Amino acid sequence: MRLEEYIPFYKRNLKVAVPVMVTQAGQVAVQLADNIMVGHLGAAQLAGVSFANAILMMGFVFAIGFCQGLTPVVGQCYGRGDRVGAAAMLCNSALLNSIMTAALMAVMTTAGFLMDRMGQEEAVAGYAKEYYFVTLASFVPMILFFNARFFSEGIGNTKNAMWITVTSNLMNIFLNWVLIYGKLGAPAIGVAGAAYATLISRLFAGIAFLFLFFTLKEYKEYVRLVPGHPVSGARLRTLFALSLPISLQSLLEVTAFSMAAVMVGWMGRYDLAAHQIAQNISSLSFMIATGIGAAATIRVSHQYGSGRYYETFMAGKASVHISVAFMGLCGIVFVAFHRLIPLLYTSDPTVIPIASRIILIMAMYQIFDAVQLASVSSLRGLKDTKVPLLFAALSYYAVCLPSAWFFGFFLGLGPEGVWTGLLLGLAFAAVLFYTRFVKICRRLIKSL
Repeated sequence: MRLEEYIPFYKRNLKVAVPVMVTQAGQVAVQLADNIMVGHLGAAQLAGVSFANAILMMGFVFAIGFCQGLTPVVGQCYGRGDRVGAAAMLCNSALLNSIMTAALMAVMTTAGFLMDRMGQEEAVAGYAKEYYFVTLASFVPMILFFNARFFSEGIGNTKNAMWITVTSNLMNIFLNWVLIYGKLGAPAIGVAGAAYATLISRLFAGIAFLFLFFTLKEYKEYVRLVPGHPVSGARLRTLFALSLPISLQSLLEVTAFSMAAVMVGWMGRYDLAAHQIAQNISSLSFMIATGIGAAATIRVSHQYGSGRYYETFMAGKASVHISVAFMGLCGIVFVAFHRLIPLLYTSDPTVIPIASRIILIMAMYQIFDAVQLASVSSLRGLKDTKVPLLFAALSYYAVCLPSAWFFGFFLGLGPEGVWTGLLLGLAFAAVLFYTRFVKICRRLIKSL
């Protein structure tokens, strides 16, 4: 295929993707701001927040993945003009996500009380608990925000979530400055200040989106179309059958990275602090690129719902191209500035060289991460989630983690070896997801 054939698809995908990329950058910016500002308190504080975030991220990703099942269902309803069906799915997702939130909070609270037994230094575990439980409370408004956001994306509106996220993140950074360091007459409460700033900013985001749903015409239209008995077992089962595999697939990836953080923590606080710096930068590029993935899910679901299978294929491939271009550029930037990036977080002379070496390895896997992300997001637009879950299990638990242990501990390569294992797992996932998307689309096109 010639480049000019893809240009219309690039334009349409980017129109949807750019606001989501800003939104996703905002989500990770909360953690980024916490780590940069806490990092200046000391290595133990940074390692503590790193450890807490490694556990929180598992719940965070599971929750996002579970809420994300709404987008392809609403997107396909929207593609075939079924507005009543989309409105009914919003009601069912609200109920399903409420049940999920209660169960998740119970599990995460239990995990928090076990942090002292996970092999970390006593000082690191103390700071981790100080940050963990307050931040965990922010999951409730966060899930409210995501339920509204993924419905909005399903009907093709990605801008409102962007503006709310930008505002809440500016609020978070300002509150970090006030509460961590004790500005404007507030007490300096250090690590806990970062947690309270996150909680307040997420409360704002959830309430703001709820307000828009009852005031903006484009959302009120769907509220008006809600049928008399919107909640049904069939709709709940449809959503659950999509949401659970998406959340588990996302969880498998993030647990691999979180368990890698635990492995590095066994090596010492300086290695863990360096790991967190690289992980933060990697999360920034990844989360921005998930905006491209979200656009892939939206565009693929709209085309698939309207029966345009060739356009479905092109929309997915265009997303892979855009993702590779973006994350490839990020990799080049990371290589160019690998010695300077750690200075944003710390002045510790022990942490900086370790972080610099890890960033070089992290830069190498950006292309693989781009391909797997855009491909699996396109598969979600097709409502194909069960086989990708199996692929994720193979990639992250049969390849990634064993390789991380082998290179990091058996060969004695330290944190650099752990990150080499992460690279191999992402490469394996990229091949599996992209191959499956191409195979399904070719089969659909032949069926016309």
